[in-house]
Amino acid sequence: MHPYDHADATSAAYEPGATRPPRRNRRPVVIAVGALLALLLVPVAADRFATARVESRTAEAFQEGMRTPSAPEVHVRGFPVLTQLASGTLRRVDITAHDIPASDATGPLPVSELSLRLKELRKSDDDTEALARSATATALLSYPDLSAALGPAISRGTRPDQVRARVPLPTGDDITVATTVSVLSGNRIAFRDFQVTGGFLPEVGRVALGTVFERPIQLRNIPQGLRLRSVTATESGLIARLSGESVTFRSDSASRDDSVHGASSYGNL
Repeated sequence: MHPYDHADATSAAYEPGATRPPRRNRRPVVIAVGALLALLLVPVAADRFATARVESRTAEAFQEGMRTPSAPEVHVRGFPVLTQLASGTLRRVDITAHDIPASDATGPLPVSELSLRLKELRKSDDDTEALARSATATALLSYPDLSAALGPAISRGTRPDQVRARVPLPTGDDITVATTVSVLSGNRIAFRDFQVTGGFLPEVGRVALGTVFERPIQLRNIPQGLRLRSVTATESGLIARLSGESVTFRSDSASRDDSVHGASSYGNL
């Protein structure tokens, strides 16, 4: 082909009468995708906002009822939360609180940390209490707090069910004993089976030991309905594991009346 013939053919392809390939308009597709994303993101954002709000209100209520120095960590599980709020029941709520104080009514032993896992949490009709269908919990009782409550210095023993105590005697000497920890009914922790591991224990020492450990430690500054199942000696303190059905969190005023502390103001559930 002659070079001019090729040029003419090329220019002819772009003449006004020539047919060009159709160009697709992508704008409607972009708009459709954007609208779809908006429909998806708006409910998610609203659900996240509702989740944050109910977690914050629950933390404030728990702090008020349990009288903790700081608000606990609260996590509402499951999506969407809005439908759970509409039904009046939260499927699962996890709460971790620190430094739950003791009072004259509950005894001298505070709880250093309480971790709760609540299932099917709902509020009462008058908003003064919340009820979980079931719950499990772990409570940490630190050795310094145990020592302050019992008198002698308490530390970890050589077994998971054992602690050590250094007991001062009326003679001015002191002895070290190992004792097992066990669970009694009524959410109580008992100390039994004393073994002297250091020093000499005269008869007056046995009397002193009986005075120190004759009364079990009772856990009362925990939500009503939880039952103590086991207790284990760890490096930082005793770990008490609890569980129960129909666990109740009561308002601050109701807690004082019943000598039980709980969470209040669950108006958002």
